[in-house]
Amino acid sequence: MPRFHVEDEIASQPETWAAALALAPTVADHLPAPGERVAVVGCGTSWFVAMAYAVLREQADHGLTDAFAGSEFPTTRDYDRVVAISRSGTTTEIVTLLERLHGRPTTLLTAVPDAPAAAVAGAVVDLSFADERSVVQTRFATSALALLRAHTGEDLDRAVADARTALTTPLPDAGTDQCTFLGQGWTVGLAAEAALKTREAAQFWAESYPAMDYRHGPVAIAQPGRLVWSLGEVPEGLDEEVAATGATFVHHDLDPMAGLVVAQRFAVALAVARGLDPDNPRSLTRSVILT
Repeated sequence: MPRFHVEDEIASQPETWAAALALAPTVADHLPAPGERVAVVGCGTSWFVAMAYAVLREQADHGLTDAFAGSEFPTTRDYDRVVAISRSGTTTEIVTLLERLHGRPTTLLTAVPDAPAAAVAGAVVDLSFADERSVVQTRFATSALALLRAHTGEDLDRAVADARTALTTPLPDAGTDQCTFLGQGWTVGLAAEAALKTREAAQFWAESYPAMDYRHGPVAIAQPGRLVWSLGEVPEGLDEEVAATGATFVHHDLDPMAGLVVAQRFAVALAVARGLDPDNPRSLTRSVILT
């Protein structure tokens, strides 16, 4: 069976996260300072990274931080800095937004430092060591988040160690027919990303919700043969409630970002089981460029 690029990219994450941690202090001047009012923008996976970072930055008491899809940024709001995340640096919504914000403090995190978005950003953080050949994003997104987490003052040594563990953690049965990912706080963004990975790579029915809100309707689809997968802390009693539906509750005692690595592997395993190419998902390209 051929090995896919995304498998190697998933497996490289302990190393790319370590590289991001080493980079963080050297680019600190380009990243939000404590007390700044900050907006973080991205599209697709990058938006979910923005969501996670926004919560973490506020939890670190570094200042107000909002996250937006690139197309939904409120240009009438006043921010001290806008951080844009774009693997390719070519996504139309991000390039257009940075052009509109010309003259205001902006920072771009990208894997392609000479891309069009870099030409119009105020500062560029080069994450080319985490670039990918697969259309499906894995290590770029998590490496960007590792760098941003480190910038808030987090010690990510355990996260890197847990990422290694995540590479050999047993996966749920690929014969399941549905999965719902749950998170709380900053891991709501990770849950959204885990669901997106399974939809992209495997054309699979996956949803995501804040864990406490799951009881307010979505639990109705839980049944035998389906998974409810929690990233991060689990609300008290939720696992028992899921078990009562007959669904399988999944949780790993790992840093939530490492838990996402397990979900990435699950998405690829689903794709392979279905005879799909996870490097080249249906209807998707590396970057959305509108003409």
